[in-house]
Amino acid sequence: MTRLGSAAAIGLQAISRIAQLVAVILVIATFNFVLVRAAPGDPAQVMAGQSGASDPKLLDDLRKEYGLDKPYFVQLVSHLGRVVRLDLGYSYRQRRPVVDLILERLPATLLLTVTAFCLALLIGTALGALAGLAAGSVLDTVFTVLSLVLYATPVFWLGLMLVLVFSVTLGWLPPFGYETINVQLSPIEHALDIMKHMIMPVISLAAIYLAIYARLMRSSIIEVAQQDFIKTARAKGLSGTRIVVGHMLRNALVPVVTVAGMQAGALVGGAVVIETVFAWPGLGRLTFEALLQRDYPVLLGIFLILSIVVIALNLLTDLVYQLIDPRMTTGAA
Repeated sequence: MTRLGSAAAIGLQAISRIAQLVAVILVIATFNFVLVRAAPGDPAQVMAGQSGASDPKLLDDLRKEYGLDKPYFVQLVSHLGRVVRLDLGYSYRQRRPVVDLILERLPATLLLTVTAFCLALLIGTALGALAGLAAGSVLDTVFTVLSLVLYATPVFWLGLMLVLVFSVTLGWLPPFGYETINVQLSPIEHALDIMKHMIMPVISLAAIYLAIYARLMRSSIIEVAQQDFIKTARAKGLSGTRIVVGHMLRNALVPVVTVAGMQAGALVGGAVVIETVFAWPGLGRLTFEALLQRDYPVLLGIFLILSIVVIALNLLTDLVYQLIDPRMTTGAA
């Protein structure tokens, strides 16, 4: 009975968590709809202008075709109904299902953002740990100044400077795009070509987050080094490597994981600028284009997908917490 009761409790907890997530997604979808529709501009006029006509009858026909003539509340309910059915709607401008447009651009954005995130997290935590362990030294000063410079550098300016130096002046890297077009390449050559196109966008996107993680890891290492359990470990005669790897790093990573989990979703926001600067064919550039074209379904679909990604990353962060510190598991003493 005890095992059955425990299993039932876990099942109820899982159902409750799923219900909460669904409610959160619906609230976010409602907020996105209200926010997007509050922006100035009429998509019917944009579409009519692109077709070279501004006849009132054409505007009325376009509004009826896309349901823009219906009351605001009816449009909201219709949008939430599509969200429940996992239907992201139809693009006003490109006349294609929104889900097709997102799936077409999503791989490029994931490749860019995941690579930048991993690079920033690994290098940032490593530099921060080294600076924290050598606090007050010349190495610490150099890393601190470097992280402050990276943090203060605008993302778009860094991207433009990289293009100016490594593409225009030196000619080492391709300036724009995702891959070289109209060229027959083997699979390995194609992968290397994409990697060359990725170098500057990834560096530009990762720079500011690398600085944040480095500063945070440095402060965390210095704080953990003063804790009683570290002094006890030293008193027991444990080696410096064992103290650093087995005790200091594991505890110092907790605040870094917290911030990284919250900022992982924000990487896509930074990708809007980077993808525009480097003509990277991802969701960020698609968002910018849809905003200019008042393509509401595309904007709402992208916002919804990004919201779900952020929620999933928060759940993943909770799991990483449990791996770093088992005391954070539910029911731990």
